[in-house]
This record gives sequence, C-alpha cells and structure tokens, in this order.
Amino acid sequence: MNNSQPEWDVYLDAMIRIHGVELTDERRAELLLQFRRIAAMAEPLMALPLDDRLEIAGVYKA
Repeated sequence: MNNSQPEWDVYLDAMIRIHGVELTDERRAELLLQFRRIAAMAEPLMALPLDDRLEIAGVYKA
C-alpha cells in the first residue's frame, strides 16, 4: 500500500490550469486546507482492509 501523502498544491495547480479558474491566494489556501481535511477524514476508511472475496459494486446505467 502506498502511504505517501498526495501533493495537494501540485494537484490544485493542475486543476486550476485545466479548468481555467482564477483564484486569489486566500481562496487557494482555503481550498488546500479543505483538501487536507477531507483526506484526513478519508484516511481511516481507506486503511480498512477488505476481504478479497468481496464483490465490487455494479455500474449504474440509467
């Protein structure tokens, strides 16, 4: 399992360029804070071991 932390600043810069969004320094800092908070909340769930015999979820088709 990869335990390295994502480089949220690199990710955010890429998304800004891809989507053509303009952010103030204050707004960018707030987004980075939120990314880190979400990652911290998800970390325990992502670390939960799953049984290899579990079926994957199906794909919803409307």
